[in-house]
Amino acid sequence: MAWVVLLLAGLFEVGWAIGLKYTDGFTRLWPTLWTLLSMIVSLWLLGIAMKTLPVGTAYSVWVGVGSVGTVMLGIMLLGEPVNAARLVSVGLIVAGIIGLKLSAPA
Repeated sequence: MAWVVLLLAGLFEVGWAIGLKYTDGFTRLWPTLWTLLSMIVSLWLLGIAMKTLPVGTAYSVWVGVGSVGTVMLGIMLLGEPVNAARLVSVGLIVAGIIGLKLSAPA
């Protein structure tokens, strides 16, 4: 269950990372509120996951899920560039997440 909570925490991290772009420097009300709410939920879920998962594993997976999701949404929503180096780098992050999951205590 902790892994599901951690995945959700990572998805909310994506929400606030992308939300930051839409806040326009925290000058737009609704994107700012969404971003702040996403930050709170993301950190709260991360804290719950850390009750049972090792801190290094949980934090690294949280950051990794957030990074991969943010890069992918940046490409899809914001027109950020797609090239082989970026895709390989994202693939390496995904490999790291999988490696941490496989090596974590049960």
